[in-house]
Amino acid sequence: MKPRLTQARAAFGAAALVAGLAGAGPLTAQAHRHVDSSAGTLNSGRMIGPMLKDPMLPGLRGLEPSAAPFLPGAGRDPEALPSAIPSRPIDLADGDTLALEATMVQRMVGSRRVVMYGFNRQIPGPLIRVSQGATIHVRFRNAIELPTTVHWHGVRLDNRFDGVPGLTQDPVAPGETFWYTVRFPDAGIYWYHPHVREDIQQELGLYGNMLVRSSRTGYDNPVNDAVVLTLDDLLIDGDGLVPFGKDAATFAIMGRFGTVALINGELEYAASVKAGAVVRYYLTNVSNARTYNVSFGGAPIKLVAADVGKFEKEMLVSSVAIAPAQRYVVEVRFPRAGRFPILNRVQSVDHMRGRFFTAVDTLGMVTVGVEPASPDHRAAFERLGDDPEMRSDVARLAPHFDRPVDRELALTVEIRGLPIALIQFISVDTTYRAPVEWTDPMADMNRLSTANEVRWILRDVATGRENMDIAWRFKVGDVVKIRVHNDAKAFHPMNHPIHLHGQRFLVLARDGVRNRNLVWKDTALLPVGATVDLLLEVSNPGAWMLHCHIAEHLEAGMMTAFTVE
Repeated sequence: MKPRLTQARAAFGAAALVAGLAGAGPLTAQAHRHVDSSAGTLNSGRMIGPMLKDPMLPGLRGLEPSAAPFLPGAGRDPEALPSAIPSRPIDLADGDTLALEATMVQRMVGSRRVVMYGFNRQIPGPLIRVSQGATIHVRFRNAIELPTTVHWHGVRLDNRFDGVPGLTQDPVAPGETFWYTVRFPDAGIYWYHPHVREDIQQELGLYGNMLVRSSRTGYDNPVNDAVVLTLDDLLIDGDGLVPFGKDAATFAIMGRFGTVALINGELEYAASVKAGAVVRYYLTNVSNARTYNVSFGGAPIKLVAADVGKFEKEMLVSSVAIAPAQRYVVEVRFPRAGRFPILNRVQSVDHMRGRFFTAVDTLGMVTVGVEPASPDHRAAFERLGDDPEMRSDVARLAPHFDRPVDRELALTVEIRGLPIALIQFISVDTTYRAPVEWTDPMADMNRLSTANEVRWILRDVATGRENMDIAWRFKVGDVVKIRVHNDAKAFHPMNHPIHLHGQRFLVLARDGVRNRNLVWKDTALLPVGATVDLLLEVSNPGAWMLHCHIAEHLEAGMMTAFTVE
């Protein structure tokens, strides 16, 4: 039986991670804004730009998406719901049990009280801290009004607990309970989220991190502090949350870009450190669609690890590009007293005026005091180490690097049934094919597109089969070379963060250029027009998903499943 699924620039080397964002046209800097509510937007909270309002074309004014609107807690008094609380860490030993509940909560976003979701009332959900090799049990209860599951993203766990409805389990209905058993074979930073209507549930707060401590002595560099940061954005207008589509995802072309920036669920993230402190940051992008380019106010950044482990070699970078679902581990040294903003600095396109510009958004602030940090880890920070375990993995797999490709995927889209005026605007918008859509300058237009009209496609080049009709089969121990091409000639091409469940892979090359600093990944970003070669190490039996992690693209069909025997 074919599964029925209701719902979901990577690390190509240092060049893709160090942002070179000089504009190809007139540039204007734009920082975050506090916009007065009389203008129909929030009067407090960090706004993430560019805040462009695309002009609605004649023939489109007054149109609504083909999907009926949905907001959580319809007909309920928000003030009667429990308030959301910040994430709390929980340390679990091998064999321990965690009670996890998806609940409805209320919270203030700027001056607006909105209904959202939280795991154990927390946004983000509890930070689960475990040791490598541990196995935990999770008693999950669904207390929201939608069916849901929990997917343990990036973890090479037993297939029956992967949390994919119609493939590994039935959806957990409201009021029902499901037991998960999660084993953690790999050190690093991972996250958990629903795999049913991610465009709604993940956007509204159902996400949390898992920090897996390495069993290897000397795995981590010495630092003064270690902090987990989730990067998120929330789509708010003057009345509160912008409605979702009840029976089909809206914002299906670009994905749902938010207007309010959140770090760890907070609108005004702030932290204090001592002068000279070195802080390890575990970064996770939990946004539906937005790719970030993160820096720390000019403080030096050392890139250490990614989705499923360490890089071959540590490197100094000026910023880190992180797509939806990706994780990066960086160490930042704050050299002197002062204020260091956590910035998202990107290049965007004004499609109506045909120009590029720079958008700079402040996501949070780190204040550095005058007292010096002790101990002083400057020498260790400036030393760029390499990872012997990763070097060994690379040497073991090197004979596969230059052999022919085994499988090939093309990424494209079909759009049918949208109003003619909107199709015409999309044609104009597509004149400027940005490799990565850092922002959504056509949000009002994008809202009208739903999964009823937009079909995002994974196509097997050899067979022509698409999405859930692709039937790849592998065996444990296989090493599979997969080439993925993102079609720049599609009617509206988009970047796609492609995620594989339950396995890990290397990004060998981009556009024929070999990656000289490898790292184990589970999610790779495909810019428009890019071709990447992935080397998949098949290690985990079961039926596994491969899909785009822009939540609205997933809802619009961009997914397949492969079987490992």
